[in-house]
Amino acid sequence: MRRREFIKLLGGAVATWPVAAPAQQSASPVIGFMSARSPDDTGPVLQAFLKGLGESGFFDGHNVTIEYRWARGDYSRLPAFAAELVQRRVNVLVATGGNASAIAAKHATATIPIVFVAGDPVRHGLVQSLNRPGGNVTGSVIPTTDMDQKRLSLLHELVPTVPLIGALLNPSSPGQENQLPELEQAARTIGRRLFVAKASNDEELNAAFALLLQQGIGALLVAADPYFDTRRDHIIAFAAQNRLPNVYHFREYAFAGGLVSYGPSITDGYRQAGNYTGRILKGEKPADLPILQPTKFDFVINLKTAKALGLTVPFGLLNAADEVIE
Repeated sequence: MRRREFIKLLGGAVATWPVAAPAQQSASPVIGFMSARSPDDTGPVLQAFLKGLGESGFFDGHNVTIEYRWARGDYSRLPAFAAELVQRRVNVLVATGGNASAIAAKHATATIPIVFVAGDPVRHGLVQSLNRPGGNVTGSVIPTTDMDQKRLSLLHELVPTVPLIGALLNPSSPGQENQLPELEQAARTIGRRLFVAKASNDEELNAAFALLLQQGIGALLVAADPYFDTRRDHIIAFAAQNRLPNVYHFREYAFAGGLVSYGPSITDGYRQAGNYTGRILKGEKPADLPILQPTKFDFVINLKTAKALGLTVPFGLLNAADEVIE
């Protein structure tokens, strides 16, 4: 073949080659969302997280994908969840439902950004300080366990003549070693005897109920713990059936039939975590985002439950309550 004919043939072939398609847009970022709680008791706070995420312009199923993992109160499942989501190479790992979830996430990765909703991150080694967390971890503090003393004081105001108050604690919960001595000191301060029963699974919880009744408690404090959150209705039913005045850490308990709740707004904490997650997806670094602390606290009294228990709530408590359920 002559050179001129070859060039002509090549030119024709090039003209018929397919034009390269433009590069496809990158896939949506993926958020790994792991919780020590269960989806059944997390509806309102999950919606708050999604609201905060939306404030940063991200919407699940639209421009971001969320993969969920629920431990349902079994903390032993959390390390495997964290490892699985790290293996999945999620863009952000969100650890919620208490310290156990955040600790598992921290142990699983030092590179993937982590946003937590937990208590006392400095004590548990999650961050260096609240203002300058450092590393790959930031989030929102929900200081529930630090307020068990205040809740015990509220219970004392409601039933000042009860000689023995019962408390439920989870021995598997990180930080419980501080809860017990702090509660015992609070009981001594108000001059009340305290009997503590411990449970970290359903069998132990039912045994704890029986032990508390055997001891003759006259009121019940449920220490802040995600496992108890997953068994909220069961615990409230126990208190109602045995006519025990009761106090809890989240407002959801009071709205589900508990007598009193006092603690930080968990929905606000989850909304803040959602907002931080979106900001990190946009390029901000966890080390540059200071740990968010609660600005809103909920004190809720359920007067319907008080009436069923034959209690008269002091006017001072009613006046101080943020919400009264009638």
